[in-house]
Amino acid sequence: MSATLDLAMELIACPSVTPKDAGCQGIMIARLEKLGFEIEHLRFGEVDNFWARHGEKAPLLAFAGHTDVVPTGPLEQWDSDPFKPEIRDGYLYGRGTADMKGSLAAMITACERFLAHHADHKGSIAFLITSDEEGPSVDGTRKVIKTLVDRDECIDWCLVGEPSSSDQVGDVVKNGRRGSLGGKLLIHGTQGHIAYPHLASNPIHLFAPAMAELCAFQWDEGNEFFPPTSFQISNIKSGTGADNVIPGDLEALFNFRYSTETTEAQLKETVESILDRHQLNYEVTWKLSGLPFLTQPGTLVNAMRQAIQESTGLITRLSTDGGTSDGRFIAPTGAQVAELGPVNATIHKLNECVRVDDLEQLSLIYERILHNLFIKS
Repeated sequence: MSATLDLAMELIACPSVTPKDAGCQGIMIARLEKLGFEIEHLRFGEVDNFWARHGEKAPLLAFAGHTDVVPTGPLEQWDSDPFKPEIRDGYLYGRGTADMKGSLAAMITACERFLAHHADHKGSIAFLITSDEEGPSVDGTRKVIKTLVDRDECIDWCLVGEPSSSDQVGDVVKNGRRGSLGGKLLIHGTQGHIAYPHLASNPIHLFAPAMAELCAFQWDEGNEFFPPTSFQISNIKSGTGADNVIPGDLEALFNFRYSTETTEAQLKETVESILDRHQLNYEVTWKLSGLPFLTQPGTLVNAMRQAIQESTGLITRLSTDGGTSDGRFIAPTGAQVAELGPVNATIHKLNECVRVDDLEQLSLIYERILHNLFIKS
């Protein structure tokens, strides 16, 4: 048993389904206090968060992560209890092994080893930990960042422990994420008898040409780091259930995953201009889940790539794919933000797992990143 594996198993045993922390943060805080970190509990609503800092000077590196996990799904379909971590054939099984309690354990043990030799390091090391990443993401990192900004406490570099790797630990580092903009669209028609269409106005028929144009529209071409912006309709609802009634309204839910080549305002303006051009009677409600962000290769990304190569021999690939992460709340402060964690093949799935050896490997990479940022530079 390595120290990282032991701690990961202790965290996994806490049934911290979002937004519950279930004791995970207490375990982490106890370890950090022994290292001399100053701890600040930041509870907002039902969400537990904490900010821990070692050192008072800049530059500041923050490890960011979450203790909450997604629901297990049907327990009977797991091969073992998701909250009783179990090692089988070289893999550690349990909810949160990859997303992201394995990363949290690796961060802690990396700091323990680093500070044992470099207690007087330059700059500062911090932990920003929430239990609201898998949930609404309202009372977690978003609120903690506001607290830090309000008191002019600035993060220079932020390493998020999201499971970024594809086949081997360190083969992919996410140096950005696409923005997420959702919309709820209501198209108003006129209900009527299907045998008398001239007395009604079918919102499904009215919306069809506009929907085709929206789906075919080239929003942008992406860039070196981002694929082209994607528009997807996820739900369409209309009708009364009867086959002889023209519906009066149609509701559609859609989402953009967009690059830094496009702005929120441009997307809204284009959608509404298409709807207007088709002379639709509509209402649209927008929800911005996160702005796109990109950390260009620089101090943080270079330190991470160097650490991965030194520890594994891999030449890491930079990527911005996948969903959103809490990095979207940190990047707007001006921090360099990048994500590095375990292989993501089983995240949110039944029988979530990580290779046991990968946990210690990840911890060694994190330690090397600390060394590259605070000792070599």
